[in-house]
Amino acid sequence: MDFEDIAEAGSRIRAAVATVVVGMDDPLEIALAAILAGGHVLFEDVPGLGKTVAARSLASALGLSFRRLQCTPDMLPGDVTGSYVYAPDSGEFVFRRGPIFTGLLLADEINRTTPKTQSAMLEAMAERQVTVEGDSFPLPDPSHVIATSNPIEYEGTYSLPEAQLDRFMVRLSVGYPDAQGEAEILLGRVRRRQESTNVDPVLAPGDLAALQRAVERIHVDPDVARYCVDLASATRSAQHVAVGASPRGSQSLMLLGRALAALDGRDYVRPDDIKRVAVPVLAHRLTLTPQAWAQGVDPEQIVGGLVPTVPVPPSIAAGNR
Repeated sequence: MDFEDIAEAGSRIRAAVATVVVGMDDPLEIALAAILAGGHVLFEDVPGLGKTVAARSLASALGLSFRRLQCTPDMLPGDVTGSYVYAPDSGEFVFRRGPIFTGLLLADEINRTTPKTQSAMLEAMAERQVTVEGDSFPLPDPSHVIATSNPIEYEGTYSLPEAQLDRFMVRLSVGYPDAQGEAEILLGRVRRRQESTNVDPVLAPGDLAALQRAVERIHVDPDVARYCVDLASATRSAQHVAVGASPRGSQSLMLLGRALAALDGRDYVRPDDIKRVAVPVLAHRLTLTPQAWAQGVDPEQIVGGLVPTVPVPPSIAAGNR
């Protein structure tokens, strides 16, 4: 599979999702790139903006099996991973797989469940397996998590642990659609004559894994890799930041940059690819000082302010790799 094929497949996926999802072109492209890079996605925004529909539509277009998990405060880790149950016919305990065993899991309102249950996803997201009662069970390949979080409610919610946040390749915000986009949402509902939406699969089973393997062949110039390191390093000494982005942050910049290059039909990464995703990749990995948190300092503004201060390497062209 060559890079033009990846770009063509990405274009068809975005077009299919756009038939039911309006006004999310940029977040959806970055979410698609994150999945092509093997990562997980966190959507953090107010309710009612179509995050659940977007995740379901993306899973359908990618040809992935889909499960939705509505997170609640009384949810237990076994509700995510599965657990052993007694089988009367055999007289033995057998493992019943939880919703995490799917191609794409939507963890809706993940901040409504306790940190213990949130961390049940940690091993699955990092190692593509779960361990129950000392036994390890591999997840399907590929398998990804898209989670949503409501940032405006505090009662009955639990902040995601830093280790869990770090496992998400990107944190994205959808934002309100403009007037024309919102009108199109209403007219789309009229045309469907039903509440449910449907997106036909664009990829056949196995195609996504082939696309992900092709993305791994994208060239990364040493100067671009160093630029990723410099951006992540700049967050560690930034004002108002107690703990900056780890090397996982700089690696995520590089991996996501490769996927964006592939979606653009290129076999090399440009500095502009890295700059485009610096905020969604790095902002959620910062731990602010107590004073900054009390003053309402926004991590996205910190990263956005750092990007222009980090020297950009010369543009990398296909002919001078």
